Amino acid sequence: MNDLSHLKADFPVLENGVHFLDSASSSQKPIPVLEAMDRFARGSYANVHRGAYKLSVAATEAYEGARRRVAEFVGADDDREIVFTRGATTAINTVAFGWGLENLEEGDRILATEMEHHANLVPWQMVARRTGAVLDHVPITDECRLDMDAFEKKMGPDVKMVAVTGMSNVLGTIPDIAAISRIAHRHGARVLVDAAQRVPHLPVDVTEMGADFVAFSSHKMLGPTGIGVLWGRMEALEEMEPFEGGGEMISDVTLHTATWAGIPHRFEAGTPPIIEAVGLHAAIDYLDSIGMEKVFDHDKALTAIALERLGDVPGLAIQGPKDLEDRGGVISMDMKGIHAHDVATILDEEGVAVRAGHHCAKPLMRRLGVTATARASFYVYNTEADVDALVSGLRRAGELFGVR
Repeated sequence: MNDLSHLKADFPVLENGVHFLDSASSSQKPIPVLEAMDRFARGSYANVHRGAYKLSVAATEAYEGARRRVAEFVGADDDREIVFTRGATTAINTVAFGWGLENLEEGDRILATEMEHHANLVPWQMVARRTGAVLDHVPITDECRLDMDAFEKKMGPDVKMVAVTGMSNVLGTIPDIAAISRIAHRHGARVLVDAAQRVPHLPVDVTEMGADFVAFSSHKMLGPTGIGVLWGRMEALEEMEPFEGGGEMISDVTLHTATWAGIPHRFEAGTPPIIEAVGLHAAIDYLDSIGMEKVFDHDKALTAIALERLGDVPGLAIQGPKDLEDRGGVISMDMKGIHAHDVATILDEEGVAVRAGHHCAKPLMRRLGVTATARASFYVYNTEADVDALVSGLRRAGELFGVR
């Protein structure tokens, strides 16, 4: 395992000794990100694109510089393919309403999966109701992987959009996006990837993935909340109408008509998240300084240690693939006779922070036959000591409830 233990000192919130295992929900922020945002807010802030004065020009360069940095990080061919949004959820809605309402009609099918986050299900439900399209779903196998045989059987010329997670926030399952994209494109369908869990943890090259749209959030990759990214293949972005209207996204406006600005600005109505873009830029620099291969190897190593040690905890069941093939650093657990919220409360008393609930994936919970799980998720600042604290806390929970 890559020794990244020295990184913990970069995260002030961890100085109190908390074992933070909820990065799949939102990650902590390192000092370089906090300082970059503070420095910009104190000495360089102004609104962007509109001002001719030096401060505005500098702020615009910082904002557009962040766009270029994101494009480089995910392997985009053109920085115009990077659209800044409020988060991955808004990015998906931008496609659902901007592309879906323009390109879907009665009789078309949208194909999602059983393990999608609500953010990649609910928008498509809404669009299906408005267009008459049908929302269908690809099941998972008993090993908690996407059923690729079922996916191929469900594909056909009537499938216009495939919406798939890049990594399950419950199971840690990592689908083969390149294979999914090849199959979908063979049938003429577009592919949208909810990569909120994938981009922060794996090396990502959107060209190699082969999808048409990729959505992710800053706050899950050491950056601030309030900003996310939609990458879109240029030809796919050109098929879309703006999701929101207002200032900044127009070329011209009369009392009755408007013409749109060029891509990507037509999809960025209103004052953008300027300080947040600076923070996202700094977060990418921080991750790149580690190396995304090392980030993923670190996640996998901690997951392997955790799965081995959790296997000895009485009454504990792990939801998700049992081996490390195509699996990320997310472990969902349920303990016999103890509700997930009680488990999480006891862990909190032991200084261990985990998530408890349905994780915005209620259909998947029903498929797994559980109402909720306690979820531990790893990132660069976690160490083996965090795993040991998790295991110890779970044992205490079992003892308190008499689990054997």
